[in-house]
Amino acid sequence: MSELLIIFRKPPIGTSWAREAIDLALVGAAFGQQATLLFMGDGVYQLLSNQQPDQVEQKGTQAMMKALPMYDIDQVFVCEKSLSERGLRANLLDFECQSISQASLQKLLNSHRQVFNF
Repeated sequence: MSELLIIFRKPPIGTSWAREAIDLALVGAAFGQQATLLFMGDGVYQLLSNQQPDQVEQKGTQAMMKALPMYDIDQVFVCEKSLSERGLRANLLDFECQSISQASLQKLLNSHRQVFNF
């Protein structure tokens, strides 16, 4: 059973939820916790390129996302249904991740000791 599952449900701009979720993943990994990330709902927008957080005077998450491999965070999933509902495809994403079906979501949730929703 894996340690941490961090679910990203909020868009990258407008709140601090995305940055806080990434912070949790990086801190957990720095302390030896295996972190898995799941992007669903509006959280899938965090995986797109060409974000312009400076337009609304915020810091972006793209640089932090690119640091994930340095922390051995390589289990990154994106909900197929969430992509489809937003007219997106996995090949348009700026970050390498595995698509996951609705049928497989429950198995992913059950395979982690702690689940955090952001």
